[in-house]
Amino acid sequence: MGTTTAITLANLDLFADGAPWGVFDELRTHDPVSWNEEESPNHGFWAVTRYHDIVEVLRDTETFSSEIGAVNLEELDASQIEIRKSMLETDGVRHRALRKLLQPQFTPRSLAVYESFLRAITANTLDTALAKGSFDYVDDVAADFPIRVLARLFDVPEDDADKLIAWGNRMVGNTDPESADVLATDPESEKYRDLPFRSPAALEVFEYGFDLANKRRGGKGSDLISQLVNQTPIDGAPLDDRDFRNYFLLLVVAGNETTRHTISHTMNHLMRNPEQTAILREDPSKIQWAVEEFLRMASPVYHFRRTATRDVTLGGRDIKAGDKVVVWFASGNRDPEVFKDPYRFDVQRRPNEHMAFGRGGPHMCLGNSLARLEIQIMYEDLLSRDVELVSDGDIDYLRSNFVHGIKRFPVNVR
Repeated sequence: MGTTTAITLANLDLFADGAPWGVFDELRTHDPVSWNEEESPNHGFWAVTRYHDIVEVLRDTETFSSEIGAVNLEELDASQIEIRKSMLETDGVRHRALRKLLQPQFTPRSLAVYESFLRAITANTLDTALAKGSFDYVDDVAADFPIRVLARLFDVPEDDADKLIAWGNRMVGNTDPESADVLATDPESEKYRDLPFRSPAALEVFEYGFDLANKRRGGKGSDLISQLVNQTPIDGAPLDDRDFRNYFLLLVVAGNETTRHTISHTMNHLMRNPEQTAILREDPSKIQWAVEEFLRMASPVYHFRRTATRDVTLGGRDIKAGDKVVVWFASGNRDPEVFKDPYRFDVQRRPNEHMAFGRGGPHMCLGNSLARLEIQIMYEDLLSRDVELVSDGDIDYLRSNFVHGIKRFPVNVR
């Protein structure tokens, strides 16, 4: 240890061109639970980069809490914590109650009824994009498809898809000058300190969500909004306005961003590994399992943060109560102690216990079955076509250490 003291994963420049894999490798090898300095007003954090240490943090919610602050690096005061609290920032009984509100809607059995719809919308997305000859894979495929699925689950017009995408881009891109309305580090963002991502786009999402809620309340719809407003959580505490707006915003972001970025990264990996593409074209039944490798390699969410509730030792380091503890899923997904030859894209890799959705613990991604199905159907359709996509320029990455995102990915049809 000690060789990594100059490294801080708070440095967004490390992420300007995608994931800093070499930095993750160095930290895992030399300082797997490392102290990372931050600029004021933040106070620094512990970066957890080894797979098994990450799992330990995720499973021990009593020691590593989601409730004390945000799930990202931002440090919040007591008022902000209360205002912004969502299912992500909740543990214990209340977390289970909020999760179970929509959990039945996201089981593989429940999602099976959408398969025909998913295949139809996938075909339409790909038909439209491929007909152009040259297009941006993010705009025309990766972003277009999952947001239209989300619009169906919300039971809103498909014409609303573009603004749902724009809201997600503006919020998740809060550290990217091209994407953010106001950069999270800009003093002007203090005006939006109570909003998720410090983004004024959250206000537009809240307004849109409340309009839907008012129209669906008291009805018998099966869409996600109707399920939220017409059910009482199992702990007996009804959703108030804060609960609803933060839950709705979470669905808007989580229902689009991670799936779209996985679809984009996967296309890049398939282009770079034609022998793996050939395996899937020859035997499409392998695509369902290959989705796990797509997710591992993409690692669409870099990290989530917890806060220590007590003094604890992790990975040989002494962590104090109140310290931020940040688990880096992307690093865990390249841990050679768990994944042999971790930088090899291997669509037949087994086992593949990746942590793209977390790994163990109560906060495992609620929509993981939907994401898997969307990705599977997209590549079953695309790889069944007698076309080849080739790069038509550089990939442009989101400047973020939270979301491993691709903004632009120009391609040509061959």
